[in-house]
Order: sequence, then structure tokens, then C-alpha cells
Amino acid sequence: MRDFEIRAALHQRLDRRYGEAENVRIVDEMGVLAGSCRIDIAVINGRLEGFEIKSERDDLKRLDRQASAYGLVFDRLTVVCAERHLEKAVASLPEWWGVEVAEACGESIAIVRWRQPRANPDLDLSAVAQLLWREEALTALERCGQAKGLRSKPRKVLWQALTETLSANALRALVREQLRQRQGWPAGA
Repeated sequence: MRDFEIRAALHQRLDRRYGEAENVRIVDEMGVLAGSCRIDIAVINGRLEGFEIKSERDDLKRLDRQASAYGLVFDRLTVVCAERHLEKAVASLPEWWGVEVAEACGESIAIVRWRQPRANPDLDLSAVAQLLWREEALTALERCGQAKGLRSKPRKVLWQALTETLSANALRALVREQLRQRQGWPAGA
């Protein structure tokens, strides 16, 4: 069972769940922390939910680092893993992460929930702001009337200004809305 097979089964489930919803966007390989790592699938709606896939061919060497990075920005996270990774994934991931097991069922893949995801208790607003591209951050600051003196500044300064200007809920809502509306995602996203 390979990554693309698990991904296809997960996409089928997400399409059944969100297929007709207008305010949902599903993105493959979404970069976090200014693109330093990518989550396999992100669902963007009233919250930001991430899914990391670990197939039979994968190892879990990067999972701790990925979990730390994703835990800064996603409201809920789930690992979807081959059964051989279940024990190690459960032991290494925070208890608020969801865990699902991908199992071969004849010609198809079944994804079985092992642990329900819960709300992330440790979001980092600076990391959430980094999900915005520079122009998106500047446009948001302009809408708030806070762009004076910032138009030529690097994106790090703009992200910091957003975290200082907006409440946590307002920043998170702004980022989710911008991600849902974004045009021009990189190839694979």
C-alpha cells in the first residue's frame, strides 16, 4: 500500500464529506512555516485541518519534526498510517492528534479511525500568519489601516504586524479565508 493509494482513498472520503460545500478547499502538499515542510492534505473551512500520510514504504523518522511544525498552525491534525506504523505513531504523537489506519480491502483501501482528533491546544499565531504570502499579508494590513510604513518591508515584518494588529480569532479567520480564496497555488498544492 503506497502513499498515492492512501491519498486517493482519503480524497474520496473527504470529497464525500465536503463535496458540495462552497466554503471548503482541499489542498495537497500545503507548505507550512514559510514552506519549510508540507502537509500531505489540508482541509480549509471553518478550521484548518491537516492529514499526514505514512504508507507502508515510509519510515517515521521525520514524524516528530513534522508534528511539531504542523502543530503550530493546524486546528486539528490526523495521521493516516499503514498498520505497521500504528503503535509508533500513537506513542510519538500528542494525544490531541487523530490517528487513522489504512487497510487493504481487496482492490480498495479502507481508512479506519483509531483515535478522534481534538482541538490543538498550542497554536502559534506567528506561524499561522506565515501561511499568508507577502501580498496577502500586505493587503490584510491595508484593509485594517495598518500598512503605513510597511509596504516595502519583508514578509516577516508584515506577519509580525498582523499578529500585533489582529486578535487571535480574527487572524485565524483571515488566514483561513485567504487560503480558501487563494489563486495560483504551486504545482501539487
